This record gives sequence, C-alpha cells and structure tokens, in this order.
Amino acid sequence: MTPYIIVAAVGYLLGSIPFGYLLVKLFKGEDVRVSGSGNIGATNVARKSPALGVATLLLDAAKGLAAVLLAKALFNYSHPQLIMTIAAFFAVSGHLFPVWLKFRGGKGVATLLGILIPLLPPAAGVYAAIWILLLLTIRISSVAGMAAVISAPIMAAILQSSLFPLLLGFAVLVLWKHRENILRLRRGNEPRIGETKA
Repeated sequence: MTPYIIVAAVGYLLGSIPFGYLLVKLFKGEDVRVSGSGNIGATNVARKSPALGVATLLLDAAKGLAAVLLAKALFNYSHPQLIMTIAAFFAVSGHLFPVWLKFRGGKGVATLLGILIPLLPPAAGVYAAIWILLLLTIRISSVAGMAAVISAPIMAAILQSSLFPLLLGFAVLVLWKHRENILRLRRGNEPRIGETKA
C-alpha cells in the first residue's frame, strides 16, 4: 500500500498549490479571493492581470499533468494505470479542496485538463478544443469550462475507458463548483470575458 499512499499524498500536495492566489499575492500584493468572483482560478485572476490569468491556467494544468507523470515515473513497475489514476484523483481533489485555503479552492477545469493529457489523450484534445472554441465564440468562461468538463466522461464512454466513473465524478464536482455561475446564467447576468463580474 505504500506506493499508493505516497502517490496520493504527492498528488494532493501538487494539486493543492494555489497558483492563482500565490501569483496575485506575489505580483499585486492582493488577495484574489476578495474581488470578482472570489475564486482563485484563471478567470478571476485575469480580472487582475490577463498575464497572471494565463500563467494561472497553465500552472493549474501543469500541476495535474505533473502529478500523473511523476506517479508513473516513480511507480511504473506495478499497475501503472491504477497509480496514475490515484495521482489524478488526488491532484484534482487537492485543487478543488486545498488544505492551505480552508478547502476553498478553484473550480478544476484547468487541472482536469492536465490529468487528461497523459491519461486519455483523445479526450484531452476534445476537451481543449471545446474549451477554446467556446471561449473564442461566446466568451463566457464558465460555459466554456463546463462544456469541456462534460465532454470528458462522454469521451471516456465513447472510448470505453475505465476512467469513465472517475471523470463522471469530477464532472459532477466541477459543475457543483460552478453553481453560482449557473445561477447567473439563468438570470442572464453572467459576465463575458473582458467584462466585470455583475
């Protein structure tokens, strides 16, 4: 059981690094949680600085990717798929519920993409394409993110992947994290990219 415990701990610790919070604190001297949506994710960080928003997105994805690849590199000798799946689960969970911020983390869209890249590359490609396409067309970050997340379990089902339950669970969690966005969408006052949060 020791490798699984190590992978779970490392995955959680990597996933729980609050890059959005740290970058805004470091470069702006502010707490990103007290402005905009109050979230530590890339969209809210971008309201402070577009460059920091992009950096947050890339780093949040990279920590998910790193957790899975590190687990594979360290413990590839036995059940690599299980090892990688455990790392992915705890990396995303760490991002959603970081102990450092009283378990109030980001919404998980970028980190979920990060774990998909090594675990299920075709799903990662579809995920990224949907996310980028919707960002460029409708310019509502929450819709783009939620649509991309929903595509992950759908692609897992199409590909008959054993990751379907994991990705379905993550999709539900990420949608739950977007519950305030969903309410604003229903009211018609969810801001588009470049607009201030209503």
